[in-house]
Amino acid sequence: MTTPDPEGVLAEQLLRLTRRVHRIQKRHLEWRDLGVTPAQSRLLRTLAHYDSPPRMADLAERLEVVPRAVTTLVDGLEAHGKVRRVADPSNRRVTRIELTDDGRATLSELHGARRSAAEEILAPLTEKERQVLGVLLDTLVDGDIPNR
Repeated sequence: MTTPDPEGVLAEQLLRLTRRVHRIQKRHLEWRDLGVTPAQSRLLRTLAHYDSPPRMADLAERLEVVPRAVTTLVDGLEAHGKVRRVADPSNRRVTRIELTDDGRATLSELHGARRSAAEEILAPLTEKERQVLGVLLDTLVDGDIPNR
């Protein structure tokens, strides 16, 4: 008999949790019928972090994807009126991407869907367990080991 691989078990648990989070978020998004894919919603959330409309290259870098992927996402969002391409005032060759009013409304709905999904996922945990999970996730995401 072989001894279980603790890291393998943890890796599998993380993968299962990730899939569960995606399923639950997708269900909450479908309830709202927002007409955006998870990748498009990520782009909308990213756009909201900029003080001024970013270039597509900026979005690609922040999303850690190739520029062509951003073009496809922007095309879909623009077709549904969520974003628009605008000329850079200082360089006409540069195109920037900005949220429309409909895009901001969709973003607000997305936040609601994510909150609802998080509430569902975290429901079994106590407040103290949620705090511990938050610290652990920060450590894994940031790659920093807190002072122990």
